[in-house]
Amino acid sequence: MNRLAILSGGTALLAIGVAAGPAAASQQGNLAVANWKLMDKCARQAQIAFPDYTAEANAKRDAALKACLSSNNLPPRPELLTPQSR
Repeated sequence: MNRLAILSGGTALLAIGVAAGPAAASQQGNLAVANWKLMDKCARQAQIAFPDYTAEANAKRDAALKACLSSNNLPPRPELLTPQSR
């Protein structure tokens, strides 16, 4: 009899936990996710505009990415190290 009471009590607690759902994200968290999505969109647009991997296309793609980020008031991406710059 006691096992049944414990089992039904545990089931009730599980139902309450599932019904409560996940906690809402903070406003700063939502803003950060929105900014990351916008940064990814800028990178995707620059890649589509300049798909080649020549030095000229790389420079144009970087310039397009920087312009998109700055026009959307987002931070620039850090410079990547190339084998020549080490």
